[in-house]
Amino acid sequence: MIKLRLKRFGKKREASYRIIAINSLARRDGRPLEELGYYNPRTDEVRLDVPGIVRRLQQGAQPTDTVRRILEKANVFEQVRAKAAS
Repeated sequence: MIKLRLKRFGKKREASYRIIAINSLARRDGRPLEELGYYNPRTDEVRLDVPGIVRRLQQGAQPTDTVRRILEKANVFEQVRAKAAS
């Protein structure tokens, strides 16, 4: 199963995360299938590849709880529903 989850990078105590599509059995910092965005919790900066995320969600990818909250704030699920209705 493909998951949308966070991959940690950065220095100690200054972590940032990339939102990635990866096989659910792979390790946290393993090689991703695709990088779909960036999240910095210290500055609340979020950059998303919305078309790529929508495509992965339509293919059946499951986001983790944290990624789901980030995507809800960015209203990505509304775009998924709109494309499904089309």
